[in-house]
Amino acid sequence: MDRFTKVLRGTGGGFILSLFITCAVLGAEGPLYLKNNIHAQQGRRDIKASYANWTNPGAGHILIPLNTKVRFKKGGHIRSSIFTMILLDSGKKVYFEFDKKRMAMEPEEYWKLIASPTKVDLSGLSEIDLKGIREGKVYKGMTKDGVRMALGYPAAHRTPSLDSNEWVYWTNRFRSFIVVFDAQGRVIAGAPSP
Repeated sequence: MDRFTKVLRGTGGGFILSLFITCAVLGAEGPLYLKNNIHAQQGRRDIKASYANWTNPGAGHILIPLNTKVRFKKGGHIRSSIFTMILLDSGKKVYFEFDKKRMAMEPEEYWKLIASPTKVDLSGLSEIDLKGIREGKVYKGMTKDGVRMALGYPAAHRTPSLDSNEWVYWTNRFRSFIVVFDAQGRVIAGAPSP
């Protein structure tokens, strides 16, 4: 057993693993790229987003597309924001609310889920997956990867495992909908009502 494995198994393993994940994402040379769309809301002065990936937060709904170049930093100026995502091409800041308990992870772990030092390769995806990703919507026949890229990660408190065939997404703060997959991992139901 190597030294790294021994340390991870010791008392401080969770802290060290979190630090390792943070360094891997934040310490990457060059920009990071989003691994899924981010649904956000453009206000008069701020852009806000949520770990719950509201698929239609109302007036000012914008879609920050997959493969957008970003950088993360802790904190934000809005009371509920835990971290800020900076869009590198425009310099705009997106203030994220994040609930560690509901997501069952630290913000730095979430950053690793949604961003990577390399762009996402879309070449193996079907036309229906690509349509859903472009539009930020779910369509029958999409794969689980296509849905995750189009809508983002579902909040862990309602969808504890991506192996499940039912993923719960939030339309906004008050409404949710369920995306249902068949045994092959393709959408059979789940478009939110308007």
